[in-house]
Amino acid sequence: MKIVVIGGTGLIGSKTVANLTRMGHEAIAAAPNTGVNTLTGEGLAEALAGADVVVDVANSPSFEDDAAMAFFQTAGRNLLAAEQVAGVKHHVALSVVGTERLQASGYFRAKLAQEALIEASPVPWTIVRSTQFFQFVGGIVHSAAAGDAIRLPPVQIQPIAADDVAAILARTVVGAPVNGMIEIAGPEAFRLDVFAEQYLDAQQDPRNVVADPEALYFGARLEERSLTPGADPILGETAFEDWLNESMAAD
Repeated sequence: MKIVVIGGTGLIGSKTVANLTRMGHEAIAAAPNTGVNTLTGEGLAEALAGADVVVDVANSPSFEDDAAMAFFQTAGRNLLAAEQVAGVKHHVALSVVGTERLQASGYFRAKLAQEALIEASPVPWTIVRSTQFFQFVGGIVHSAAAGDAIRLPPVQIQPIAADDVAAILARTVVGAPVNGMIEIAGPEAFRLDVFAEQYLDAQQDPRNVVADPEALYFGARLEERSLTPGADPILGETAFEDWLNESMAAD
């Protein structure tokens, strides 16, 4: 199959392209740096010509409310329209577990708008909602920093390795559209503040993590299960501790 991966040069996209190529498919990495821009439409028709499946793992370059909404709506409309013209048979998009529970955040309002565009399109679709990637722990810590303290709500999370996300995406891409959502998560659940503590310990970062039930997560107030999947998610195989040890060894 010819499979076009929008955002195919990024963290998840590049791993997905590699997986699909190993599986024997023609996987095309589409991104502005390869001449394909979903915001302007540049190169989109050419990239999608003859494509069987499109995988959208592109992310907004800005978490600012209006910028994120403009990105996901504009890129989403352009991409879905081009897919209809090209006769694409399956649209797969990566989204976030708990998006509908995090609507105090402009970024998650934009992700929900992206999902709505996909659901309204005549192109058969599958939305893969993922929990937080292990690789995002540094960004979570940075967003929660207040002086020497990292203030995070002590709620449950079930983060997942980027390699596992890409592997599950590749399997989803070559399957039939479900015209619905699937959820994916890591193999273990623990508290968000513990997630940050383990990362800081591995980094030998002396800052303290404060478990603060009132702390916000990217502008949203969290409940105990805001960031965790529902029943029977597809689970990755990599444990956070194993990933952390490998990452520190590589550094």
